[in-house]
Amino acid sequence: MQKYALIITEKPDAANRIATALDAQGKPKKSFSSGVPYFQAYRNGDIVVVPALGHLYTITNKQKNEKYPIFDYQWVPKYQIKNGNPRIRVWLKVISELAHDASEFVNGCDFDIEGSVIGYTILKYACGEKQLQAKRMKYSTLTEEDLQEAYSQLLPKLDFDAVQAGLTRHEVDWLYGINLSRALTQAVKKSSGHYATLSTGRVQGPTLRFLEKREKEIRCFVPTPYWNLTAKISINGTLISVTYEKNLETLTEATTLKKSCKTKVAKIEGIITSNTVVNPPVPFDLGTLQIEAYKLFHFTPMHTSNILQRLYLEALISYPRTNSQKLPPSISYRGILKKIGKTPLYSTFTNELLNKTNLRPNEGKKDDPAHPAIYPTGNLPKKPLDTQAKNLLDFIIKRFLAVFGEPALRQNIKATISLNNYCFYFNAARTINEGWFHLYHPYVQIKDDTLPTLIEGQILEVKRITLKKHFTLPPQRYNPRSLLQKMEKEEIGTKATRASIIETLKERKYLIGTDRLSVSDLGFEVIDVLEKYCPTVVSPDMTRSLESKMDAIQCSQETKNSVISDAIERLKVITAQLKNEEGSIGEQLSFALQQSRLESNTIGTCPNCKGALIIITSKKTKKRFVGCINYFQNKCSTTYPLPQLGIIKPLARICSCGTTMVSVYLKKRAPWRLCLNPQCPTKEK
Repeated sequence: MQKYALIITEKPDAANRIATALDAQGKPKKSFSSGVPYFQAYRNGDIVVVPALGHLYTITNKQKNEKYPIFDYQWVPKYQIKNGNPRIRVWLKVISELAHDASEFVNGCDFDIEGSVIGYTILKYACGEKQLQAKRMKYSTLTEEDLQEAYSQLLPKLDFDAVQAGLTRHEVDWLYGINLSRALTQAVKKSSGHYATLSTGRVQGPTLRFLEKREKEIRCFVPTPYWNLTAKISINGTLISVTYEKNLETLTEATTLKKSCKTKVAKIEGIITSNTVVNPPVPFDLGTLQIEAYKLFHFTPMHTSNILQRLYLEALISYPRTNSQKLPPSISYRGILKKIGKTPLYSTFTNELLNKTNLRPNEGKKDDPAHPAIYPTGNLPKKPLDTQAKNLLDFIIKRFLAVFGEPALRQNIKATISLNNYCFYFNAARTINEGWFHLYHPYVQIKDDTLPTLIEGQILEVKRITLKKHFTLPPQRYNPRSLLQKMEKEEIGTKATRASIIETLKERKYLIGTDRLSVSDLGFEVIDVLEKYCPTVVSPDMTRSLESKMDAIQCSQETKNSVISDAIERLKVITAQLKNEEGSIGEQLSFALQQSRLESNTIGTCPNCKGALIIITSKKTKKRFVGCINYFQNKCSTTYPLPQLGIIKPLARICSCGTTMVSVYLKKRAPWRLCLNPQCPTKEK
């Protein structure tokens, strides 16, 4: 080949799509060097497209020691760090070789902060300081049209403000993570002599604090009784439930009122009717889509992100990591609707929208300078999608259709009913004009009440009066959806990192549960330590302030050096406090870890002595088995064999033979349910 333009992309799939879109014949040549793929294309000159594997460079401390605080760091290839991927060494070598004969360099990674950092570090370190002469591709979908346009209108230089913001975020997060995590880990090691992985950071800390605060509110909550008085009345043969105008705080008050209301007839005292215009929904930004996907499909935010990434790489949706709720006309609304309409499932809806003279989306307030809201490209899948990906794509398509729909009209009715001059009421609502509702089916959940004709002054028959006792309820535990909403509201983390923070807290065993998230004893102790010795670490104010400064870098209103210097000064104070209290911290966390290990290894109750059944690993054979905890005091000899592969988790139910049951989780296989008793009658078959 002659001299060529070298395009760096984020992943191999993206490299293939970009090369195919840019090649004049649509058939780029795929080559390999030491197992690393790259693509050769021709479009007004030779092009080589080479992928990265996400981040190929990372941060590490300059001095190889386990001490803290650490403020001297450097960017290095990922293969140089502990447990680094050795394959990355070969990958970088191939990129460097391809850079040697290139005459032009382009960062073709996703147009966001992470893509900017990935491309920048490769161009700087692997390509021999080519970051200053490189150009930038900006695209929001991986469709041929968008990629060809992006290449024909390359930005003349890298988006250096985004690069600086991204580098700053990585470096600040590394400084907080390494120093705080080492402080906790080393305190435990000095106290117990054992190593344990403990971590926290500038986003982890406040997020765990939200959960801990909510858990304390729930545990300290004292239910208060109250009474609710309702009546069943007949309106032209239709039974309607009406409720007394307020809750009653004492039983005496409630029973007295019930007696006073005892009557055979009621009267409609008033009817208030109002109409409400329900505007179409706004386009999806990432956070809203993650929240709605959890509500509808029970996908965790992280799982939703993973599915969206696959749909994006298949050129089925636009770039998903966006804060925007706006759809600019430049994406061609009609063009996308025409492509969507080629699928019979959507053709009726798209034809309806295409017949509108004024096609305008209902947009939200949130904006993102890099990308529009998430929208479908209209492309058809080239290979079958799994059920979850198909459902999420359908959800995105229906949302796109709905934002162009007409407002719906709902009628709200409040009727006031008198029973012996005591005021009861009922509310009802119905749809007068469904507008955009039908475009969003089945994802819009609207209840229409069926009501008979209501006439003010009408006399009604009272069938029965019911008094029911209730108790006030504690606040609900966070689930992944509501926790994500809380993080967004408090402005901690980013659209791309919030889901992974939640997963990290689970991995560290700071949380219990998958739906309703409660804080483990270990999580409580970690927060207690941080609040006691360095409260700023769990304060959302500190994290929010740093987020604001990093956003300011992207707008050229702040500098990387000033933000890093500020973070280091804060950390010097925090780590000094942690060092002074290392002994107390170590004792507190060591005990919590010991209890956590015991809890995680406990799988049931011994049928013989009622002690805890725990998973034990033999020092001699290194094999695991289940034994009673009283075995160590020579008080019980109950043991059961275990499979030596897979993750063991207890099941809530007991086998018919009276023995604990467990699930065995093996890779790429459904869980295996197992009764621990080898002599169980169910095993005879």
